[in-house]
Amino acid sequence: MIKVEHLYKDYSESIKVLKDVSFTFEDGKTYAIIGSSGGGKSTFIRCLNMLEVPTGGVIEVDGEIINQGKVNLSKVREKMGMVFQNFNLFDHMDAKKNVAYALMKVKKMSEKEAYEKAIRGLENVGLGHRVDSYPHQLSGGEKQRVAIARALAMEPEVLLCDEPTSALDPEMTTEVLKVLKNLSHTGLTMIVVTHEMNFAKEVADYILYMDKGEIAECSTPEEFFSHAKTERARQFVANML
Repeated sequence: MIKVEHLYKDYSESIKVLKDVSFTFEDGKTYAIIGSSGGGKSTFIRCLNMLEVPTGGVIEVDGEIINQGKVNLSKVREKMGMVFQNFNLFDHMDAKKNVAYALMKVKKMSEKEAYEKAIRGLENVGLGHRVDSYPHQLSGGEKQRVAIARALAMEPEVLLCDEPTSALDPEMTTEVLKVLKNLSHTGLTMIVVTHEMNFAKEVADYILYMDKGEIAECSTPEEFFSHAKTERARQFVANML
């Protein structure tokens, strides 16, 4: 589904964030990208749908190279839903309109169709009672669940999540992780940057451990948390658990 070859991202001569990253994400699998802050995790996931433009390398989605030549990135992003750290909801729209807006603008759905689909999507993430609420009336966990419903409404093949619980307290984190856990292994490819080790252990098919701009290890959760291959990864596991 997504193939990355020799990916680099530099912000300057001295700030090199990604260094020769190569990886293939399989359809329908759940990946947890973990590692210390500054390791390149968020930059990597943002490169996958070109929110960050790589300095070098190739990103291939469904056989199409998306970072070279003329590419319709809007079409690419329809396949790849994105959930951000800080929700990115429209403050002047209620929950159902936040979800419905892209359906009307991008999918050209009628308002009636879009709202019906938005309400179903909000019900699916446990927010059927909040469809008319505005972001300022919602908790952080509720805002993030609206953001997840918005991403899923576009029926993406891949869901990218960039530290979706980093702005939340423990109770709200549990709400959001429960939704993501229910989405895993449903045919959706999920790529989640996270500091939540229990989520990574329980839900991910594969752990990608990033360190200093490189994928230092990739293995199953059982292998990684029990028998990490590198000393740096073993130290990370010991500090996080």
